[in-house]
Amino acid sequence: MKQWVVVVGGTNMDVVARTSAPLVAATSNPGRTRISPGGVGRNIAACLGLLGAPVRLVSAVGDDAFGDEALRVTAACGADVSAVRRVPGATGTYTAVLDDRGELVAAVSDMAVVDELVLETVHLTDAALVVLDGNLAHAQAARVVAAAARAGVPLAFEPVSVAKAARLADLVHDLFLVTPNADELAALTGRPTADWHSSVADLHSRGVEHVWVRHGADGSWMCSRGTEPVHLAAVPAEVVDVTGAGDAMLAAWVAAWLRGDDPVESARDGHRAAAATIGSPHTVRPDLAAAMHHHTREHR
Repeated sequence: MKQWVVVVGGTNMDVVARTSAPLVAATSNPGRTRISPGGVGRNIAACLGLLGAPVRLVSAVGDDAFGDEALRVTAACGADVSAVRRVPGATGTYTAVLDDRGELVAAVSDMAVVDELVLETVHLTDAALVVLDGNLAHAQAARVVAAAARAGVPLAFEPVSVAKAARLADLVHDLFLVTPNADELAALTGRPTADWHSSVADLHSRGVEHVWVRHGADGSWMCSRGTEPVHLAAVPAEVVDVTGAGDAMLAAWVAAWLRGDDPVESARDGHRAAAATIGSPHTVRPDLAAAMHHHTREHR
């Protein structure tokens, strides 16, 4: 039965430092640091596991202690990690600096290990959906897109960043779902950021079924081909740490869609997941399902 979500993307360890007072540039700032598993693909897979969706992660990690920990924690969330490749060397890292409000100031992503991913391990015979994150090299991402097309499996693409969106822009056609913010959307189409409506129309004309444009605190727009865009307000949350919020957002959308919800209702679940994650110090909130339920009750 085609029920699995196959997530292809990055796995790394997050090193997140948050200042305890307003950040002062070019000097040492007092604060706290935590280290935990991360990576866009891994985060999405872990969130899907926590939400009860059958999910298989296809990724690569090093043969080091970070790799051991990333696999252990991800499996504990309920994700199948048997298709994650262990390679000689160091597991990727994502180092982020947050200010005292929990907002991202700067980050460095070292994801070279993902280039070691062997894509022959992507088995789609039991897949209901493929989720691809933009960390993959172009040739690898192209293989995933082609494999999904051959198997007739819908594919959701998370661009990850402006640079990665630009690098993979030519692959964004005939996809099921694309989930950019306004800047990533501009990178996909070459249009100005403010002209996001035309960028959405461009992606629809390329055969993209759903474009979910994220605008942070201003909510999001679910844009489905052939219908009017629908605006969804962000769910209010006290910001503890924004890391992982977008990943939880997409995972919750996918979990809701698998249950049979329409794209707009799925996006509402996504906003609840983002609010739950923002209000937690964890990149992947361990009690995500319960926290989402709490936000559902609060905003009825």
